Amino acid sequence: MSDTQATNLERAQRYLERFRNNTTGHYINGEFTLGNGGNEYDNITPTDNSPIGKIMAGSTDDMNAACKAAEDAFEAWAATPGAERKRLLNKFADRLVERADEIALVESMDCGQAIRFMKKAAERGAANFRFFADKAPEAQDGLALQQQEHTNFTVRNAIGPVGIITPWNTPFMLSTWKIAPALAAGCTVVHKPAELTPLSAYILAEIADEILPKGVWNMVNGFGESVGKRMTEHPAIKAVALVGESATGSHVMRQGADTLKRMHFELGGKNPVIVFDDAHFDRALDAVVFMIYSLNGQRCTSSSRLLIQSGIRDKFMAALEQRVRNLKVGHPLDPNTEVGPLVHKEHYDKVLSYFDIAREDGANIAVGGKRITEANGDLDPAGNYLEPTLFTDANSRMRIAQEEIFGPVLTTITFDTEEEAIAIANDTEYGLSGYIWTENTGRAMRMARHVEAGMLWVNSENNRNLPSPFGGTKMSGIGRDGGDWSFDFYMETKNVCIAHGTHHVPQLGKG
Repeated sequence: MSDTQATNLERAQRYLERFRNNTTGHYINGEFTLGNGGNEYDNITPTDNSPIGKIMAGSTDDMNAACKAAEDAFEAWAATPGAERKRLLNKFADRLVERADEIALVESMDCGQAIRFMKKAAERGAANFRFFADKAPEAQDGLALQQQEHTNFTVRNAIGPVGIITPWNTPFMLSTWKIAPALAAGCTVVHKPAELTPLSAYILAEIADEILPKGVWNMVNGFGESVGKRMTEHPAIKAVALVGESATGSHVMRQGADTLKRMHFELGGKNPVIVFDDAHFDRALDAVVFMIYSLNGQRCTSSSRLLIQSGIRDKFMAALEQRVRNLKVGHPLDPNTEVGPLVHKEHYDKVLSYFDIAREDGANIAVGGKRITEANGDLDPAGNYLEPTLFTDANSRMRIAQEEIFGPVLTTITFDTEEEAIAIANDTEYGLSGYIWTENTGRAMRMARHVEAGMLWVNSENNRNLPSPFGGTKMSGIGRDGGDWSFDFYMETKNVCIAHGTHHVPQLGKG
């Protein structure tokens, strides 16, 4: 164990001590509480599958209380001037930066992500809050729409209390990405974090407790079939924003149907990275490796299908295989670790099952394809570690090319023509993101038009731009995050038409 890893582990254990010694509950109406009628469960670290504390799974009564608190707080929060919401949310961002070390270390131990990716998490979360804080004063602004004898203008008002359900892969980052614009718009929030990775959500609630009026931010831990279901059915909740699996999105939509909730879903993906013969070889190689093996492959926008043109295939695959073999699997708090343990035993087993599926379908496992069961340096064989894996000789009909594996596993398919690349890229029920590597500008423009995805990057990995729309098509989701698109979701638009007094008003009943 390196000195840096030992130091990281010592600091992490210090931050985790309060979670080990106390049951982690909920934050409802300005109070931390264990709620009413819930049940405890162990929170497991994927590093060795040992418990790092107990979590109180909330009851429907707890969710009812949280929704009522958000409803009661809504009118005052929505009436708070945008400039004041801006001040408070920027103060929130300051506190995120102050607790950056704690957030990174707790998140790494809770979800297994390598510290090299988590150490900037608080800064990115703070950037989310600052961006939307600065837009809060203009959130209600609309448009002026002129006619000859009428003037129309639009205004926007916060929709009401909103429910936010966040996932286990990058829980802290995605929580801030959803909650910050809701608060900036004037909505109150009920947050249900993923049951597998609840700790950073508790830290966020602690900061909310310092800064926001009671009831504006509420957080209930627990499971989707109980507290999640109640949130999506509760009449006080006017909109639900979910990041999760496509199947979960379908359930949530059904549950919210009776109350006609507005829904925003960021769901699964089977995203293609398309590398043409004329691509910049080294940059494309770097991007392909990064976009599937970073964050343990547990990223909705991971490029999990490599479509490689036949002319460059042999050279590119030889280099790719070597890079995958070189990936450093290790403890998430080791600064040299590139791939850490998968988040949970059940998910780990699911990813491992695709190794047999690949063989059955006739694909070749060029690299990896095994669980790591032997002690290897500081890597505990009881943890959810596997070899980064590369499938070759695949085709679009195989399950490994169609289903979201959500791990450090890449499926490669060869193509010859631009038209074939488009057909393969679109041959999936998903449409979240895509990546195109070519030095031909015309081809890049054609591909951008025809590849079915909500987001495309040309000659780049996933570059995050807060004002840009973020979201998917097909089974990858509904709606867009980012910039003004977030406010469109969290706010209702009202049109006001004012006559100039000069138009003819139709007359009836005058005889």
